[in-house]
Amino acid sequence: MTILRPIRYTLLILAGVLLLAACGPPTGGPAASPSTPTAQEAAETDRTTTPSARPPTDLSEPPPLIMDETAVLTDDDRSTTLARLTSSWNTNWERRTVSTAEMMSGGPPRDGIPPIDNPNFISPDEAAEWLADNEPIVIFAHDGDARAYPLQILTWHEIVNDEVGGLPVSVTFCPLCNATVVFDRRLGDTVYDFGVSGLLRNSDLIMWDRQTESLWQQFTGEGIIGDLAGAQLRFLPSAIISFADFRAAHPDGLVLSRETGHNRQYGRNPYVGYDTIGQNPFLFTGEIDGRLPAMVRVITLSLDDLDIAYPLPTLAEMGVINDEQAGQPIVVFHTPGTASALGAAVIANAEDVGATGVFDPILDGQRLTFRAENGRFIDEQTNSAWTILGQAETGPLAGSQLNRLVHADHFWFSWAAFKPDTIIYSP
Repeated sequence: MTILRPIRYTLLILAGVLLLAACGPPTGGPAASPSTPTAQEAAETDRTTTPSARPPTDLSEPPPLIMDETAVLTDDDRSTTLARLTSSWNTNWERRTVSTAEMMSGGPPRDGIPPIDNPNFISPDEAAEWLADNEPIVIFAHDGDARAYPLQILTWHEIVNDEVGGLPVSVTFCPLCNATVVFDRRLGDTVYDFGVSGLLRNSDLIMWDRQTESLWQQFTGEGIIGDLAGAQLRFLPSAIISFADFRAAHPDGLVLSRETGHNRQYGRNPYVGYDTIGQNPFLFTGEIDGRLPAMVRVITLSLDDLDIAYPLPTLAEMGVINDEQAGQPIVVFHTPGTASALGAAVIANAEDVGATGVFDPILDGQRLTFRAENGRFIDEQTNSAWTILGQAETGPLAGSQLNRLVHADHFWFSWAAFKPDTIIYSP
């Protein structure tokens, strides 16, 4: 299917390409206020587990590689720009699972988009001074430690290396793919620190680790080039929800602070209008799977060898999807009240795309089925009311928690590029 690119989006891309090399992500929308540093000033200042995603337990030897002829490094498949950007790296380019022909520069150099390595946190009440109720946050909780990572911050940094409830994690966001993934950043006995390589594949962020300088695909959590090529990071369950929903569920939780050590236009979206249906993806050269529009959001799930996508428009209309795939019972929730991070210039003013949650509906041996009702989810078996986080608020099951399934809300084009055999849910 052919998708026409509006003139204003072409102009956005041209402007973005010029600014990428200076300060990171493409900038759009209204000009910065006088108190905001220019792109040049900013650049000078900064110059639970899916069955198929288990990490190796012993890294005393490099993980085995599954290589084909296209993964062999040749003089022809590395562009001049790629060679220039990586000339000072200590990456083992001879060890690889993908070809560098699939990679391109996103503009900024390595860590030109700076990750957050020593995150500071504040209370939800303090964050409410600058974070709107409808703004999207990534929620990750472990061992009683619940944290919110606002996309208004992640958009400008893409990676936060953190420790939550004693678990070392990397919270990642690729705006170009709307891809939010949380990883356990341990492999074997080593805790790895991740940064932004400045390279893209299928428009998706390629990370690098500081310990071996291997390259990692954010979308899949796989080491693709370097000493750890072939290794697999463990996915951890997370979700994008509204700040209001996080604050209600975790009033004593922690929110990532704007005190990052960097001066950015937090709260503003540098990708204005990017998620508009009908747009073409940025820095994507592959073929778009025409079964859905490129920029439609899909709720994605991988079970063994099965990949499934639930189109957001379908889910939003239904409110709840009760499903079963590969023998796994599934319930998918949607509730309104969460703004897009990639629509309006000011994130809080963006279109309401809502929030999603994906859970195993079996509780204490009983399979529950749900319906949507007034922003909550009612199980047919006990008439208990549940939140977008899978928590029962009222009824006989009050206080219960559904087990989360690892899922993400991606743009269709990116999910289909990495998961071409995906089945698309239809009622």
